[in-house]
Amino acid sequence: MIKLYLAILFSSLLLITACKNSSQNQTENSPSDTTASAAPPTPDWAKNATVYEVNTRQFSPQGNFKAIEAQLPRLKEMGVDIIWLMPIYPISQETKKGVQASPYAITDFKTINPDYGTMADFKSLVNRAHALGLRVILDWVASHTAQDHSWVKEHPDWYVTEKGKMVSPTNYQTGKPTNWLSVVKLNYDNPDLRKSMTEAMQYWVKEADIDGYRCNAAGYVPNSFWNSLRPQLDKIKTVFMLAEWEADPDQFRGCFNMNYGWSMYNLMKSVAKGVSTADKIDSLRDANQKLFPKWYYQMLFTQNHDENTNNGTLDESFGPGADAFIVLSSTLEGMPLVYNGMESNLNKRLAVSDKDTIAWDGYSKSDFFKTLLTLKHRNKALWNGLSGGNAVKIITDHDDQVYAFHRQRDNDRVVVLLNLSGKPQTVHLSGDGYAGTYAEIFSHQSVELKAEMAVTLKPWEYRVLTN
Repeated sequence: MIKLYLAILFSSLLLITACKNSSQNQTENSPSDTTASAAPPTPDWAKNATVYEVNTRQFSPQGNFKAIEAQLPRLKEMGVDIIWLMPIYPISQETKKGVQASPYAITDFKTINPDYGTMADFKSLVNRAHALGLRVILDWVASHTAQDHSWVKEHPDWYVTEKGKMVSPTNYQTGKPTNWLSVVKLNYDNPDLRKSMTEAMQYWVKEADIDGYRCNAAGYVPNSFWNSLRPQLDKIKTVFMLAEWEADPDQFRGCFNMNYGWSMYNLMKSVAKGVSTADKIDSLRDANQKLFPKWYYQMLFTQNHDENTNNGTLDESFGPGADAFIVLSSTLEGMPLVYNGMESNLNKRLAVSDKDTIAWDGYSKSDFFKTLLTLKHRNKALWNGLSGGNAVKIITDHDDQVYAFHRQRDNDRVVVLLNLSGKPQTVHLSGDGYAGTYAEIFSHQSVELKAEMAVTLKPWEYRVLTN
């Protein structure tokens, strides 16, 4: 719903600033323990998983759960593991931005939006997903409700007020109200609100057997709530929790398993547009590793609903380099996200507050994604968090244009060579740990790498080598 991210962490000064911001964002903060014992449990199935984001309203002409369920076998075949459904709940009828209002202006946390189907339809979707080995997480909006939520009249003390009036959430960076005019901010100083919100989140795990949540604007809710919530959910089943946030490392010490890689996204887009250079990628990776606990997952992406709707399509953001950056986000440390429609070359900005439809083209990019995601499944080097291998830089004589690295876990190794420029590049590789004979996953050609050898790459060319 909102793009929240750290400024790109290129220097220690920005790293310190990020840490300072994180402390300012916390109310009754969680402990700063950095040992593994402080980590919330992570389901085993997440270790080599990929997320697929579904906007139920836009995913099909029908815009309902049954249409999603029909596509689950295809998504499983493509290599998807986690289905993230944007909010499925009833939405505001009083303050609409568009014909059907924003899916993030919620009027009831424990009911299905009738436009999408029934509770039976939703349970059928979840059951079918589980039968295929897929997981389902729900988008959750804990920071605010629609102005016509029943709580507004029944429990006005559950909301933040200024001069006697309920207010929209405050932008954490500016301290000023957001432009979310259709919603009002919840007051987490109220224990009854906390209890009701916890019960609502338990409800979907108990009743529909969902597998976790993607928590919208997670930093707008105090960590003390998230930390008290997590064990209540885990009593039902071990869930997977994704925070739409990046600036707070303490979110990983009590509740969340993964956050958003906004900074990496913005850096990749800057490199694609020629504003920044490929050698900045390692600066950001180093800063993240210093900022976050060692067990953290970060979601990497080239599209999501915020970026697609508000800032541009894949082509608008990455141009001819789009595939190279998808490869990077699928092979670097982190869990890749596929936004619905990317497998059909989605080339339009999908509306969020109106009915819109993806122009499916026969899934022309499905094999591309399947190749990448299948490799992530079977090659331990690409697994997530502590289960995978660290990315080790392969130095070239054009590091500003070419990004090369290798990852290894046990006997599995992957080497990635990326020309992140619109010009041909001939580079000499140097360093240790990558020499060997490999298969290139897209061309299926055998490739031998040696130290100090020269490699020529076409504009925006990518090669992914595996042993």
